[in-house]
Amino acid sequence: MVSHAREQLDRLLVSVPDFPEPGILFRDLAPVFADGDAFHAIVDDLASRFAGQFDAVAGVEARGFVLAAAVAYAASAGVLVVRKAGKLPGEVLRETYDLEYGSASLELEPDRLPVGSRVLVLDDVLATGGTLAASSRLIQRAGYSVVGFGVVLELGELDGRARLGDVPTYSIASL
Repeated sequence: MVSHAREQLDRLLVSVPDFPEPGILFRDLAPVFADGDAFHAIVDDLASRFAGQFDAVAGVEARGFVLAAAVAYAASAGVLVVRKAGKLPGEVLRETYDLEYGSASLELEPDRLPVGSRVLVLDDVLATGGTLAASSRLIQRAGYSVVGFGVVLELGELDGRARLGDVPTYSIASL
């Protein structure tokens, strides 16, 4: 049985060829997030999948922020932000990783949660797994435990899940 979240995703997902570079097929979730029913279904699906398993939700810049804030609110949990390099003040932890079309760095402010806090990591798309793997390393270096990864869309042909180890990983849809 196809979930309501999956139905909404199938209805609203837009594919944009040659963005951000030639040869890349960008999956645009903005229309899904803009539709109230679809966004509600996505948030409910992610929140229920990991209910009771986390103390905080980490969102990966930028669309992961949208998901993390909504799921954290639904679960009365805190939010961590995993940002692009140079966007956070003060002391930060940094991880550099490879993307399917280049490389980037992510940062996290340490000491935002008690050591040992259970963190659910959310992002919009799982492609090569580099972003989520780097986020996981940051969270672990900060002294927290990654209890799961949740994404709206997984690009299965890129095998990003293999880079995430044994951490439970859930995607609403896989292409």
